[in-house]
Amino acid sequence: MTGWTWEYHGYDPAQERLRESLCTLGNGCFATRGALPECTADAVHYPGTYVAGCYDRLTTEVAGRSVENEDMVNLPNWLPLRFRLAGQPWLTPDTAEVPEHRQVLHLASGLLERRTRFALGEGRVLAVRQQRLVHMADPHLAALRTEFTAEGFTGDLEVEAALDGGVTNSGVARYRDLDGRHLTRLHTGSVEPDTVWLRCRTRTSDIRVGMAARLTADAPVTDRHEESRVGQRVRLSLLPGRTVTVDKTVALHTSRDPAISDPLDAAIDRVGSAPPFDGLLEGHLTAWAQLWRRAGLDVPGEAGDILRLHLFHVLQTLSPHTADLDAGVPARGLHGEAYRGHVFWDELFVLPYLDLHFPEVSRALLRYRHRRLDRACAAARAIGRRGALYPWQSGSDGREETQQLHLNPRSGRWLPDHSRLQWHVGSAVAYNVWRYCEAGGDAEFLHTKGAEMLLQIARFWADSATWDEGLGRHRIRGVMGPDEYHDAYPDARQPGLDDNAYTNVTAAWVLARALEVLRILPEPRRRELAERTGLDDGELEQWEDVSRTLHVPFHDGVISQFEGYGDLAELDWEGYRRSYGDIRRLDRILEAEGDTVNRYKASKQADVLMLGFLFSPAELRELFQRLGHPLDEDTWHRTVDHYLARTSHGSTLSGLVHGWVLARARRAEAWAYCQEALRGDIADLQGGTTGEGIHLGAMAGTLDLVQRGLTGLETREGALWLDPVPLPELSSYGFSLRYQGHWGVRLRLERGGLEVTVPQSDRSPIDIRLPDRTVSVQPGETCHLFLPD
Repeated sequence: MTGWTWEYHGYDPAQERLRESLCTLGNGCFATRGALPECTADAVHYPGTYVAGCYDRLTTEVAGRSVENEDMVNLPNWLPLRFRLAGQPWLTPDTAEVPEHRQVLHLASGLLERRTRFALGEGRVLAVRQQRLVHMADPHLAALRTEFTAEGFTGDLEVEAALDGGVTNSGVARYRDLDGRHLTRLHTGSVEPDTVWLRCRTRTSDIRVGMAARLTADAPVTDRHEESRVGQRVRLSLLPGRTVTVDKTVALHTSRDPAISDPLDAAIDRVGSAPPFDGLLEGHLTAWAQLWRRAGLDVPGEAGDILRLHLFHVLQTLSPHTADLDAGVPARGLHGEAYRGHVFWDELFVLPYLDLHFPEVSRALLRYRHRRLDRACAAARAIGRRGALYPWQSGSDGREETQQLHLNPRSGRWLPDHSRLQWHVGSAVAYNVWRYCEAGGDAEFLHTKGAEMLLQIARFWADSATWDEGLGRHRIRGVMGPDEYHDAYPDARQPGLDDNAYTNVTAAWVLARALEVLRILPEPRRRELAERTGLDDGELEQWEDVSRTLHVPFHDGVISQFEGYGDLAELDWEGYRRSYGDIRRLDRILEAEGDTVNRYKASKQADVLMLGFLFSPAELRELFQRLGHPLDEDTWHRTVDHYLARTSHGSTLSGLVHGWVLARARRAEAWAYCQEALRGDIADLQGGTTGEGIHLGAMAGTLDLVQRGLTGLETREGALWLDPVPLPELSSYGFSLRYQGHWGVRLRLERGGLEVTVPQSDRSPIDIRLPDRTVSVQPGETCHLFLPD
């Protein structure tokens, strides 16, 4: 880490998958892993190119069952460019001596630079420098510049560039028993002496893909066509100390793109009109400079360097270009094939950051959910409920994509997967709707699509709640919480748990917010909604009742993760750490031993404590008060301590949530968890998972930690609320945000003070509310606020 660059020195095959993920380049429409262009997919390397929202569904026989899976498709590989001295083998770092190898990711410019020196014997060296970009201004273009310099010899160099359609989805070892051959009907051709093309389709979703490549060099270009690959070759004359350059420009379109007729024609036209590499670079640099200004983040030290890398990958996955797409938030970015490119609840950790920088992207991601509202309502009807049941894993059309079986790599067994019982994903959708509208003041969205989603999610929760006469409360049974380790009671024949505290509290919050929206809707719009959905006053009375009477279990003076949690056995944590070292995936360890984590007070990640992540202390107290449970500070602190000692952190999101919560509950211990969240991907703390794709929710969540978590920033009641809790290790930093029409509002947190700058505009003043006072900051003004310790 050197400020604005991310560098790897030396060639290390064991680290190559990790580097490829962290050196991925993208533009919000498509992304390509940072694989070396001369290397093919094998045990070391995995080139992959993924288009947002491009999925395909295949069926495989596994463990005697037909298993259907939908994958984000690995599209034709545009990277291939290999080289060799005439008549010699092709050169790669795996087959030749490499005295020097360096890979540099330039964050400010969105460029991946690679420098390698190949030792050819007898004092001869071939120096290779490459610059790669996936264009941030034109979301359908990518380019690769390769410079060759001979050191100590003269000779001819053969260079072959290609478009390769013979790719599969095989980037995740535990999925390799599943069919990953998604591309079919491959054809190749040429249109100019320097331009070739490839077209294909996905097998079941029938998405047409068009790709065209232009090769530019100071030598004639010839082409060669194979069944699933088209290549271009040039022969270059090398002289000692003289650099020769080969530029490869690529265009990629699919039939999902707007405003085109045919993806192949569009790709050929686009690559034909694309400027040379230097011209492409100019527009690309301008686009990145604008993004960095809008998402400005000034955090000192190593934490700031990592946060900048995290922001870089968030912007590559979800850029302003994403606003034009029908795409959700892929949990592993556009960086690999883990989780099959599916959309989970990770947007809960992503949208709050985007809301205050790129609200148009947040709106588009919420529209992805709204387009699938009918499917969510159908899912609810299928289990006999009203309202909308959003799937735990979503893909192309909103049906439930959660696998029915998952492989435990420790035992080699395929096991039932019940995570589709995580119904709380609907509350995450509702939460993001509400927070987006608060941050941006988008009344039109709240009154239309937002209200429709809130209403149907609230209706589902109300219809899922059953009255328990003995408790005198409503209960929600048969679910899974965010923990994911617990999917059933010990020795139970059926999966599901009762009264998961996180699920019930967030359900009550959704019901309260839906009622609030219905109260503030313009009367004509409220009448329209009631007519379309059959909503009546009796149903609203039920919502009000359920929102106040949902059961929240307690044990030993702390909030129980679910009803019966307090009766589970304690785990020998130290014994398992001594035996296994890394016990993040405790569920796999216990299953391989013939045991089950369902028997123990052990959590994979934050569950109850997620409530402290979503809601400020005041808001959480109000929620529990509404439910008839006073939640004092001591009870919450005991709850934090209880789960902190019983969580294995088998998710990159866990350290983030614990750091966020501890910043207010036990500040001295918060930084250790914040560091775990920061280092989750760069250090691959989950043991090999980052090579399969970055963890987008954790990356965006660390950005939101400094934006909202440590500042206590809330956007509600038409004001910016701030209640800073600076950590000693992160007490002085600044960032800019976009708030209700104000662009570039600047907040600077210093020891003992807060500075707020509102740029000049014709907008109204911004009200800043601190725990002890309210101030109004006019456009064009800077306000300095003293903060008591």
